[in-house]
Amino acid sequence: MSNDGATEPATTEAFLAHRNLLFTVAYEVLGSAADAEDVLQESWLQWVKADRGQVRDQRAFLVRITTRQALNRLRALKRHREAYVGPWLPEPLLTAPDVAEDVELAESVSMALMLVLETLSPTERAVFVLREAFDVGYDEIAEAVGKSPAAVRQIAHRARRHVDARRPRREVSSDEGRAVLESFRRAVDTGDPQILLDVLAPQVVLMGDGGGIRHATLRPVTGAERVARMFTGGLGKVQGTLTTEPTMVNGHPALLVRLDGEIDGVMAISVEDARVTGLYYVRNPEKLSRITATTPLTLR
Repeated sequence: MSNDGATEPATTEAFLAHRNLLFTVAYEVLGSAADAEDVLQESWLQWVKADRGQVRDQRAFLVRITTRQALNRLRALKRHREAYVGPWLPEPLLTAPDVAEDVELAESVSMALMLVLETLSPTERAVFVLREAFDVGYDEIAEAVGKSPAAVRQIAHRARRHVDARRPRREVSSDEGRAVLESFRRAVDTGDPQILLDVLAPQVVLMGDGGGIRHATLRPVTGAERVARMFTGGLGKVQGTLTTEPTMVNGHPALLVRLDGEIDGVMAISVEDARVTGLYYVRNPEKLSRITATTPLTLR
């Protein structure tokens, strides 16, 4: 189908109508906003070349081509991530309050779940995301990932079992998350190890992502006492004025950390039973471009 001047506006409008959805799909598959944007560019080129007269459902078609592009990119990125310096954390996104209010959306983009998705194979991740987050049918997923519907059902079952064994036991309300974050923030400000121990879960895990560009822990630190020592010891070595401010990252409460007024990083948390179970500190400057303006996300 040719793309003359008469059809181009409709083509563009159709893509833009679903852009936030397509970005969310690509981001959940990849864990990287920068790569998700590249995937959207590639998907746009595929959309422009498509014979839209044969497209019965524009949304389904666009989700399908976006998933294919994201899956191809994720496979190519796997080797790069395996060679990454220190832990690899998802790129944090500054999100509006409506993301936190949508419980399903907030869970699907949470740092805790995104890290679990990193342990899946690329195909398992794409299948899980499409099925669990976006409620896409098995036949449509099969077309997107190049598998039979029967194989997709098996992959979905295996991926769900894997994720359920590792995801948080229950979702925490935004109010509870903010209350725990504020308690943690006060504990860090005081530098008192006991106050920190009171807010940290016994088996809390601290992960830092400096990408080899900024200093960060090269492996996860586990246990409340070890994490508390990391904070109290590390804060004493900081050269300059460190400040924190509450923000919303990936639909959940987080801290924006500044050093002498400049953004140093983002610290996301996971919470269970009113205590911090996970601390995810992203310092890699290449991953901090999305925390000064909100990123619109949607499952629909």
